[in-house]
Amino acid sequence: MTTSVTCTALSFTWPDGTPVLEALDVAFGPGRTGLIGVNGAGKSTLLKLIAGELRPNDGTVRVTGGVGYLPQNVTLDTTLKVDEALGIAARRAALHAIEAGDVADTHFETVGDDWDVEERALATLGELGLGGIGLDRTIGELSGGESVLLRLAALLLRRPDVLLLDEPTNNLDLYARRRLYAAVGNWPGVMVVVSHDRELLELVDQIADLRSGGVTWYGGNYTAYEEALAVEQEAAERMVRVAEADLRKQKRELADAQVKLARRKRYGQKMWDQKREPKIVMGARKRAAQESAGKHRTMHEEKLAGARERLDEAVEAVRDDDEIRVDLPHTAVPPGRTVLTLTDLELAHGARVDGGFELRGPERVALIGRNGAGKTTLLRTVAGELPPVSGEASARVPLRFLPQRLDVLDEALSVADNVARFAPDATDNRIRARLAHFLFRGSRADRKAVTLSGGERFRATLAALMLAEPAPQLLMLDEPTNNLDISGVRQLTTALESYEGALIVAGHDLPFLESVGITRWLLMEEGGLKEIAPEAVGRLVGRPE
Repeated sequence: MTTSVTCTALSFTWPDGTPVLEALDVAFGPGRTGLIGVNGAGKSTLLKLIAGELRPNDGTVRVTGGVGYLPQNVTLDTTLKVDEALGIAARRAALHAIEAGDVADTHFETVGDDWDVEERALATLGELGLGGIGLDRTIGELSGGESVLLRLAALLLRRPDVLLLDEPTNNLDLYARRRLYAAVGNWPGVMVVVSHDRELLELVDQIADLRSGGVTWYGGNYTAYEEALAVEQEAAERMVRVAEADLRKQKRELADAQVKLARRKRYGQKMWDQKREPKIVMGARKRAAQESAGKHRTMHEEKLAGARERLDEAVEAVRDDDEIRVDLPHTAVPPGRTVLTLTDLELAHGARVDGGFELRGPERVALIGRNGAGKTTLLRTVAGELPPVSGEASARVPLRFLPQRLDVLDEALSVADNVARFAPDATDNRIRARLAHFLFRGSRADRKAVTLSGGERFRATLAALMLAEPAPQLLMLDEPTNNLDISGVRQLTTALESYEGALIVAGHDLPFLESVGITRWLLMEEGGLKEIAPEAVGRLVGRPE
């Protein structure tokens, strides 16, 4: 039987009454499927329902074969050993006992036919770049990215028929992402991957777009999806123009008909007043005219209603993925101005910047390197959140720092009030006018921060920092795309196009970094900071040229 996942009339509502999915029908067959959609569409919820982590309120999920699930936030017991996390500890212990001469039946029963389990485990770890960690180390010794890859290794060792991945690259550095891409590219069964990572989505066989409670399918990878969507949206916009023209025509025809009917009514009344014909004849004509006028009016009103309905349908087909468009002239930095200097800087946890480093004018710097290399520590030190062990980090312009945790907002305050904290001299009207450009229009600006979705929280935090007074002329972002959907990444990119100050972005998402016009690439490696050429970045992580 072919491995597949079938969801029928699937509905799910959170305990607080918030609906997520309603009567959804979708099926996933062999091959790699990229499941995309805006934040809140229900992508992660759908994976959890398929994996059995959640139970639907209604409908059914049928899966042929075993399921492996990698959640968005991987948590592992830090006291576990690697072989325990991989699920092979018992078989490995039995093998070692047999090798030591203990031939108890229980050991053979535990091993079964899996005599090469240790070799397979080491090979799988090696394929994911974890060959050096060994099977006896504890989870607490691993980085967050290594923990994600270890959880994936455990799934690959189980060889599930269906593999579900939810934002698997979120906490992975550039090197680890390459390993994961290779694993995805070689996957032979059914795979459903939720991701905003463009490079990962280029590896899938089809795209499933979860939108407005339904799924639309597109063959090919993400580039093919974008091309198909562009053609589709061009046709939809053309239909809107046709429907608008038809609506205008029907309005004119209705107005013309009403004028003609009014003329007939005046003529009939004149004939009645002058009594030129017998009363019975004029009465019959009046009734016939009224009946004809009623039919005429009804016909034109029905045509107008039909035109409005066609316009509504056409407009519905056009996507309203708003983009952030802001004018931030006060963020501009003259080309020669010194923005930031680092002098013989030694950071907490051992990282350092030997000698001096200088950032001038509106330069855009990408800060890359392995997880744990010290990128976040450097940004927090520059932002004044951490004191340096020695040396100096001196910002010469107003700066703002967007951390990974997005903990800048006061949960109890509204979006508008949060922005007001950073711009205390700005009027409420000015704040709201500027928030509208960040897609917080009208009452949306009054929503409490605690109620915001991940994408909304990011936009609110970005608005608070970019609209701050004095205007930030140095903006530092730490892994900004981690919890954004593809629409959110696009919104961030357009917002940064309006920003005219200096920019430092720590991240692993190469397509995003390239899209924001990076001018300098800095690598944190072996505790130090060095500048590398743009063409060296791809080679550094084994990116195909």
